[in-house]
Amino acid sequence: MVKKGDILDNLLVETMASEGKTIAKTDGMVIFLQGGAPGDTVQAEVTKIKSNYLEGQVTAIQQLSPHRTSPFCIHFGMCGGCSWQHIDYETQLFYKQKQVVDNLERIGGLVLPAIRPIIPSPSTRYYRNRLDFTFSANRWLTKAEVNAQQSISDRNSSPLRPGEGPGGEVALGFHIPRMYDKVFDVTECHLQPDPSNAIRLAVKEIAVKEGIDFFDLRKQVGFLRSLTIRTANTGDVMTILQVAYEKKEWTDQILTTLSEKFPEITSLLYVINGKRNDTFGDLEILCWKGKPYITETM
Repeated sequence: MVKKGDILDNLLVETMASEGKTIAKTDGMVIFLQGGAPGDTVQAEVTKIKSNYLEGQVTAIQQLSPHRTSPFCIHFGMCGGCSWQHIDYETQLFYKQKQVVDNLERIGGLVLPAIRPIIPSPSTRYYRNRLDFTFSANRWLTKAEVNAQQSISDRNSSPLRPGEGPGGEVALGFHIPRMYDKVFDVTECHLQPDPSNAIRLAVKEIAVKEGIDFFDLRKQVGFLRSLTIRTANTGDVMTILQVAYEKKEWTDQILTTLSEKFPEITSLLYVINGKRNDTFGDLEILCWKGKPYITETM
């Protein structure tokens, strides 16, 4: 009988599931795996046991799938934004279409006509027109960083929990999937065209240099909350800085730096948000410089 923590060998990954998971079978039971690609043969650790299926984490790839490709993003595997990046684009399209059809036919009970293949996008990078980055007073550490920090903390008799950064290490990036209070620091993102990466890095640099407080998502204290960047086909660029309270000196330091360094920003805005979440649709959006809007063409 399979138990939590068991290591299963020679599992053939048969297909893709939602949220980047893959599916294999063991002893007649379906196991949903984090990691892997269709066609892989893998070793996996059982992480959860349900009445009619298992969940697991791939711990080793014993035979590579012919559909694999090298992820181009250094954050792949930690960021949930591009969870199929290790699979070639043609295979991604096949499984995405298969999931849509399966959901409509099997779950929705619909009888569908013949479905035409998905039209491939000419742009597999830099196609997004909006990204939201979160500030965090305690950045999430990679496994390699945890191991490196652990060797130091062992000597200090102060062990670290996986993913927990030591005090004072800040982040401006994305949430770890399904974790509202865990944010990893983004070095480079391939989703949005320039000057998105440069703007984000500049904001973090000036904030660290000037000692401006990053928000603590658990304690709900700190100044800097989020950074939204919009880019348009027209060349317009909008940047929205969200802060927790009014402190003109800090706001002006960041926005002045952005204005001087990025003349291509056509709409420079900020929001004061004292709520317990980062939504600001119900708040006043203040125009610091430029237009209060951008123009897009489609």
